[in-house]
Amino acid sequence: MADKQRCSWANSSPAMQAYHDNEWGRPTYDDHELFERLCMETYQAGLSWATVLNKRAAFHRDFHNYRIEAVAAMTTTEIDAAMQDAAIIRNRRKLEATVNNAQAFLRIVTEFGSFATYFWTFVGAPQQNTWTDYRDAPAQAPTSAALAKDLKKRGFKFLGPVAAYAFMQSVGAVNDHEINCAWR
Repeated sequence: MADKQRCSWANSSPAMQAYHDNEWGRPTYDDHELFERLCMETYQAGLSWATVLNKRAAFHRDFHNYRIEAVAAMTTTEIDAAMQDAAIIRNRRKLEATVNNAQAFLRIVTEFGSFATYFWTFVGAPQQNTWTDYRDAPAQAPTSAALAKDLKKRGFKFLGPVAAYAFMQSVGAVNDHEINCAWR
């Protein structure tokens, strides 16, 4: 697909191209994938997406390939070990939030049957936007603010309106592909 035009932000590296072409903006209904993407957005707070993406494999290793039950059961000793891994973002609060958010995620699964059911009922159908340039997309929206507020009420951490919007973009709840992008 090298001959097709992609969103301008995706052209900075092969990893960004692969993420854009194969994952970003595609409606996602699998709880495992939703959990991983939610975690990735918490890691991004204050950092570039390229940094998070480049550390993705190491996060998979340290967080049990994002198996939700395994992450929810992680101990302080496991977090201490992860803090020694220079291949990840070593912010203790973000790492502890990953475990906390896995526990909160599982409570939602218990209540709604799946996180996907909760999330997609909450946000509704994917919103189609028409941006010429990705920089025109908002950093947050009323839906992401409401989602973040509800997630916080349910015990989630590091998921404010901006991270919630980025998550929504990532999993296809909003289509913020640029209007000339072949993946639109």
